[in-house]
Amino acid sequence: MQNNVLILDFGSQYTQLIARRVRELNIYCEIHPYHKIPSDISNFKAIILSGSPFSVRSKDAPHPDLSEIRGKKPLLGVCYGAQYLAHFNGGEVAPSEIREYGRANLNFIKAEELLFDNIAEGSQVWMSHSDTIKTLPKNGIRIASTKDVLNAAYRIEGEDTYGIQFHPEVYHSTDGKQLLENFLIHIANITADWTPDSFVEETVKSLKQQIGTDKVVLGLSGGVDSSVAAMLLHKAIGQQLHCIFVNNGLLRKDEFQQVLEGYKGMGLNVKGVDASARFLKALTGESDPEKKRKIIGKVFIEVFDDEAHAIDQVSWLAQGTIYPDVIESVSVNGPSATIKSHHNVGGLPDFMKLKIVEPLKLLFKDEVRRVGASMHMHQKLLGRHPFPGPGLAIRILGDISPEKVSILQEVDYIFIEGLRSAGLYDKVWQAGAILLPVQSVGVMGDERTYEQCVALRAVESTDGMTADWVHLPYEFLQKISNEIINKVKGVNRVVYDISSKPPATIEWE
Repeated sequence: MQNNVLILDFGSQYTQLIARRVRELNIYCEIHPYHKIPSDISNFKAIILSGSPFSVRSKDAPHPDLSEIRGKKPLLGVCYGAQYLAHFNGGEVAPSEIREYGRANLNFIKAEELLFDNIAEGSQVWMSHSDTIKTLPKNGIRIASTKDVLNAAYRIEGEDTYGIQFHPEVYHSTDGKQLLENFLIHIANITADWTPDSFVEETVKSLKQQIGTDKVVLGLSGGVDSSVAAMLLHKAIGQQLHCIFVNNGLLRKDEFQQVLEGYKGMGLNVKGVDASARFLKALTGESDPEKKRKIIGKVFIEVFDDEAHAIDQVSWLAQGTIYPDVIESVSVNGPSATIKSHHNVGGLPDFMKLKIVEPLKLLFKDEVRRVGASMHMHQKLLGRHPFPGPGLAIRILGDISPEKVSILQEVDYIFIEGLRSAGLYDKVWQAGAILLPVQSVGVMGDERTYEQCVALRAVESTDGMTADWVHLPYEFLQKISNEIINKVKGVNRVVYDISSKPPATIEWE
C-alpha cells in the first residue's frame, strides 16, 4: 500500500472519525498513537495530527518529536494538532476568552488557497476547544476565520504544513470531506485507489505468501466478520482452510442448520459441531452474567481445541478481528474499562501454539460489508444484525435451562421474522428479545395466568459504540406482542425497551 496516510492520535474522541472520512475518499490510512510513530515513515504520503483532550500548555500534554515529518511530508494539524504546531514554533496558544464549542461559520477564506478550494465563505464548521491560537507560528499565514476565532486555519510559508482549529471529520462541518480531499488529493497528490476490490486483490495475494501450503483453522460464528474473513482465506488457500461452526445451544431458532447450509453454498470447508448439551450442562444453576460469559468462553475453547486437534498439522488460527479492536488495544489511553468481557476466538490459550492470521484487521465494520459485497457474498448474510458470542445466554436474565432457551428462541423468531416481513429489518442495527426473571399475572380464556415477561429491543447505530432505540410503529409492536402471547406458551406479557446507549448497553447482560 503506497498511498498511505498516517494519523497520529493524541487521544481525541474523533480520531476514528478522521480515519473513516479518509477511507471514504478511497485512500488508505492508519492510526498510530502519538508516542509510537513508526520508525519508517517512507510509505506515508501525508500525516494528520488529531485533536486531544489535553491543552498544549499543560506539562502532561503530548509532545512528540515531529522533526522527521515537519516540512518533509504534507502535514495537517486538527485542533490540538494545529495548536501544537503553533505553540512549539513561535506562536502563542492561550485560553479562549469565549467558549469555542459547537457550530460556527467561516466568515473569511483567503483567496486561491488550495486547502479551501470549492469551499465558500459561510461554510459551517464544528469547534471543540478551550484554547485558541492567539499568534501564528513563525512564517504562518492566516487562511480562514470565523466570527469568534481569528486564526481558524493557517498554513506555513514554504511548507505543505496546515493547521485548522475546527474538526473537518465531524458531520457538522459541512465541507469537511472537501477539505480533506483538498489536502490529501490536491496538496499531497495522493491517488484515491483504495477500494474494496483492490483490498481483496492485495489481501488474497498477501495471504498466499504468508500461509503458503499450511493449514488454517477458523471458528465461524455465522456473523459478518468471520464469514468475510473465511471468504478471503478461501480465495487465497482454498481447501487448506478448515472452518468450525460450533452450536452452543444458545443460537437462534434453526440457526445452526441454516447457517451451515449457507456456508456450503459458498464453497467453504465447514464442519458443524453440535455441543449444545455440553454448554447447557456447564451453565446449569449459574445466574451471574460475567460467570455465564466465562463458562461459555471456557467450553468453547475446549470444544474448538478438540476439533482443531482432529485436523492434521494445522499451523494457523484465523480470526475476524476488525480495525476498531486493533486501535483500542494500542490507544493513547490504553484499552477502555471492561464493561462486559467479550467472547471471541481471541481468547484461545497459548497451549494451542498456532500462529495468528487476521485478514480484516485493517477494516471498519462498514468496510467489511463492502469487501464482502465485492466478493459477491449474499446480502442476507452481509446485512445480518450483530449477535452476541454468548448468544441467548445473555438474553436470558438469571439461570439457563433448555425450557427457557426454547421459549426465547420462539419469541426471538417471531420478532425477527416480523421485522423482515414489515421491511424494517435493514433499518435496524440490532434487534432481539430478552427473557426476564419476572412473572406477571394475566388472563387467558377467563383463566388467571402467572407467566413470563419478555422485553423486545431494537436499536440503530453505526458502530455499536453508541445506540438509540428505534421508534418502531405502534401497529407493528401491537401485532408482534399479540403473536408472541398467542403462540409462545409460557409468556403472557411483552414490553419494549426504550433505553439508549449510553447510559444503557445494547444487551441487558
